[in-house]
Amino acid sequence: MRVAVLSFAHVHAATYIRLLRDRDGIELITADPDAPPDDPTRGRALAERLGVAYADSWDEVFTLSPDAVIVTSENARHRHLVERAAASGAHVLCEKPLATTEADARAMIDACAHAGVALMTAYPVRFSPAFTALRRALADGSLGGLISVHGANNGSNPARSHPWFADPELAGGGALADHTVHIADLVDALLDGEQAAEVYAQANRILDDGGPTPDVETAGLVTIRYPGGLVTAVDASWSHPPDHPTWGGLAMTCVAEKAIVEFDAFPPLLGGFDSTTGRDRWEAGGADLDAAMLDEFLDAVRTGRRPSPDGESGLRTLRIVLAAYESLRTGRPVTLPTR
Repeated sequence: MRVAVLSFAHVHAATYIRLLRDRDGIELITADPDAPPDDPTRGRALAERLGVAYADSWDEVFTLSPDAVIVTSENARHRHLVERAAASGAHVLCEKPLATTEADARAMIDACAHAGVALMTAYPVRFSPAFTALRRALADGSLGGLISVHGANNGSNPARSHPWFADPELAGGGALADHTVHIADLVDALLDGEQAAEVYAQANRILDDGGPTPDVETAGLVTIRYPGGLVTAVDASWSHPPDHPTWGGLAMTCVAEKAIVEFDAFPPLLGGFDSTTGRDRWEAGGADLDAAMLDEFLDAVRTGRRPSPDGESGLRTLRIVLAAYESLRTGRPVTLPTR
């Protein structure tokens, strides 16, 4: 299978490349023509450092007719690459959030549907074995009905290494756009795709003060109400300082009729102090969620089945983010239309 990674803009691009480059049966192509020419973390320089084939233009990539592509560009540039991939007959795994506008997300979904190719949204936390167990327990009635969810997705400021994350035009926002979607997607999975009914948000730029984020929020709280009565609160922030021992973390407390469940996507395997760096060290345990997500995508490509989470899942979570920003502008809860 020929797989192309399109753009190195996103922080996860290099991770996906490392996971794919040594897999049997995968011919990997990369391209990053929009990279600043003097940026050693982008473009051909990164491809050479990672030891992977590199194409100088999008045209060159699509001339090679990839079977599948992974879109890791700036959020506002997803649509162009997804539509080009669909037109070439390539299946698509697209980074989150799916787009910066609902119109773009819908166009991407429609383009893939028209071309008969898969569109998957990159939500790796869905593939945590602990989350699978939580989802199964809710589905079989062991927990009773779900009453409330409190989720926290806190991490380091990605704009420190990838400045576009702090560009509201390219990213669509700051910490709320970057981190609300992961919790929203997990709840989407627990509710089998029930669209949120109402969203209210508050945000500020106090956390990570002095970081490279003058135009976007660095922390916020998003409250989401669903038609069935569930209320979800999402604590989303770029609050970890540069010397924090981990990049980020994601945890949820689920209150149900019969039980309270604590879910942590990145439980610690090893904690301690690293004398070579003078910093605390923490290593994540459990499954490699990015690898599990890639397994799902590649299997869907090979078998022709619909991947999960798909483009519609990405659209539902994007609507929550867009409603959160509308709430920030108006200071009021935003009602989402029934779909």
